[in-house]
Amino acid sequence: MSNPAQQFVHNTLAKYPGEEYIDGWAEIWTTNNSPPWDKESPNPALEDTLTQQRATIGGAIATDEEGKKKYRKKALVPGCGRGVDVLLLASFGYDAYGLEYNGAAIEACRQENLKSTNNGDKYPVRDVEVGRGEDDWLKELGLGLNCFDLVYDYTFFCALSPSMRPDWALRHTQLLAPSPRGNLICLEYPRHKDPSLPGPPFGLSSEAYMEHLSHPGEQISYDAQGRGRMDPLREPSERGLERVAYWKPARTHEVGKNSNGEVQDRVSIWRQR
Repeated sequence: MSNPAQQFVHNTLAKYPGEEYIDGWAEIWTTNNSPPWDKESPNPALEDTLTQQRATIGGAIATDEEGKKKYRKKALVPGCGRGVDVLLLASFGYDAYGLEYNGAAIEACRQENLKSTNNGDKYPVRDVEVGRGEDDWLKELGLGLNCFDLVYDYTFFCALSPSMRPDWALRHTQLLAPSPRGNLICLEYPRHKDPSLPGPPFGLSSEAYMEHLSHPGEQISYDAQGRGRMDPLREPSERGLERVAYWKPARTHEVGKNSNGEVQDRVSIWRQR
């Protein structure tokens, strides 16, 4: 274990097997008010994606199928923590929703929102013509399936027990709007951690993202090192997502770099087939 904070996380989650896993995260938030890798600010790779990849994901304002009415796109951040990504997405004009389980985490979101209100430079409006979207943290969103134009995953997939990964992938097929409107942005982390080591965060390869999102709800194969094994003969599932973009970001949090300071994270964008 790298430090006492991560040791605490591992020991706490070990007390909550199977479906009780989420209660372990609730205890961590109640005790520490933050997991040890919470940076209290959005990853710059997400900000760069929103500004530099508009040709792929579009902007925050869209027009309905009849081309008559404009509306704000809906964005979702599952496992949003203190809500920094929700506030960033709202600053770009999205109606942004954060999903959290524990009351302490929800309160951390409210406090982050309060701080941002008192410090207008942290999440400034990016386009005055677009304006700021709504931001909210709701445990029950009251929205239908396939209604989110953008879903963002950074430290959610790597925090889940590996046994939950098929369900994680399947849920995204139920959340994302149809292609090309709906985009899942994955900031793949931690790619440079040995997947055989205990987590969270669990080490993940880009192959693991590819296999799970191509075959949502299904088990995938892992090699002896715990890396997702690509099977070129296995056809993607009909409900599987398709990767439409993949690159190494110029900027990321320091935890996404190796000991030489080289960026190890990757950004991938996925859509319904």
